[in-house]
Amino acid sequence: MADQKQQYNLNKLQKRLRRNVGQAIADFNMIEEGDRIMVCLSGGKDSYTMLEILRNLQQSAPVNFSLIAVNLDQKQPGFPGHILPEYLASLGVEYRIVEEDTYSIVKDKIPEGKTTCSLCSRLRRGILYRTATEVGATRIALGHHRDDILQTLFLNMFFGGKLKGMPPKLMSDDGKHMVIRPLAYCREKDIERFAIARGYPIIPCNLCGSQPNLQRQVVGDMLRDWDKRYPGRLETLFRATQNIVPSHLNDGQLFDFVHLQTGSEVIDGGDLAFDRETIPAVPAGWLDELADEQQKLPPYRLDVVEVK
Repeated sequence: MADQKQQYNLNKLQKRLRRNVGQAIADFNMIEEGDRIMVCLSGGKDSYTMLEILRNLQQSAPVNFSLIAVNLDQKQPGFPGHILPEYLASLGVEYRIVEEDTYSIVKDKIPEGKTTCSLCSRLRRGILYRTATEVGATRIALGHHRDDILQTLFLNMFFGGKLKGMPPKLMSDDGKHMVIRPLAYCREKDIERFAIARGYPIIPCNLCGSQPNLQRQVVGDMLRDWDKRYPGRLETLFRATQNIVPSHLNDGQLFDFVHLQTGSEVIDGGDLAFDRETIPAVPAGWLDELADEQQKLPPYRLDVVEVK
């Protein structure tokens, strides 16, 4: 009976992840007919989950697309280079392992005690763009999820002075590739539970994860604390990134405050700083979870990636 309950919960979790990925793909037109998607596989829980959900959707999607998994072996000491090839071969997935000693470059250029993320990510990004061209990929899929997007939003606000996040779909830095984030609507805690249940052979990043007091870790801890103390807050925050009201911010490039005159059309409710009257009893984003608990299906099919 316990095994049956565990399988039931796993199936429900997989359906939620699959639904969220399918909805994100449809909302942002991430995948089109004939696309060749380079799935960036780090060996972490997020990229393993992304690969499995995309392979699952591939079987029933209304468009044809192919997948190739790519891992960048950065030559970190102790990196178990055999794990990913063995795992991908067991699945029958097309893959490529790219070997580049970025670890030595980062260690040489970054002083001891300083964070390595900035240089490491630039080096990694350039290699992935080059590899995408070599394998003929039309899309580069990264495993960032909803919590990563919120972390980036707060990092940019706290330390960059910008309302800037991590979009689900964006042109690459070199302007030649399209980067997509199929897990954009997925919660990290759902991905973590799914990865544990699946028993993925997780490979920890000894270069990034071992650095203390990273600002992203600090912001991540803040968001996790909010999630525990105020259930539903992260769902509401993420929904806010999809409901931008330029007339009620302070960016003159987005809204023409200069030419706003008395007697003009009232825009977005006028001088209402807080939508107190419209705050729902249930936080935005909880509705899907409540539907799951009541064993109700969402208003769209689980087995279709609707690409417009």
